[in-house]
Amino acid sequence: MRKRWRFTDPRVRPGGHAELGSVTTELVLMIPVLILMLWFLVYCGRMSDTRLQIEDAAHQAARAATLDGNRPRGVSDAHAVAAAALRDAGITCRDLSVTTVGTFQRGSTVKVAVTCAVGLNDLALLQVPGTTTLTAVAASPVDLYRSTATTAGGDIP
Repeated sequence: MRKRWRFTDPRVRPGGHAELGSVTTELVLMIPVLILMLWFLVYCGRMSDTRLQIEDAAHQAARAATLDGNRPRGVSDAHAVAAAALRDAGITCRDLSVTTVGTFQRGSTVKVAVTCAVGLNDLALLQVPGTTTLTAVAASPVDLYRSTATTAGGDIP
C-alpha cells in the first residue's frame, strides 16, 4: 500500500499547479479601480474648495452691497464684487447669478445669493461633460451709523 503525501504549501493547489504571480495579476487588475478612486477624491476636494470660494464671494458681495446708500448701486456692486472674487479664485462660472434682497435702510439686513454653474471638466481634471450648480447665501447688516452724504472736505456731518 502506497502512502499519499499532502503538501502544506499554500501556493500549491491540490492538482499540483502553483499560484505564483497571482498577486501581480490582482494588482494589475486593481490599478484602474484605484485610479478611479483617486480621481473621485480629487473631484470631491475640488468641489468642496469651489463651494467654499463661492461662499466667500457671497460674503464679499453682501458686504459690498451694504456699503452704498441706495439699491441700484448696491446691487451692481454686489454683482461686480462676486464676479471679481470668483475670477480671482480661478473659478469659471458658465452662468453667474447674483440676487440681492433687502431694503438698504440703516439697521436692516441685506441678503445676497450667488449661484454659479461650474463645468465638471474643470473640477474633475477629466473631460467629464455636464455642469453642477452651486449656491451660497450670505447676509450683512447695513451700518446704523454710516454717513448718507459727505461734504467736499471729507468731514463727517
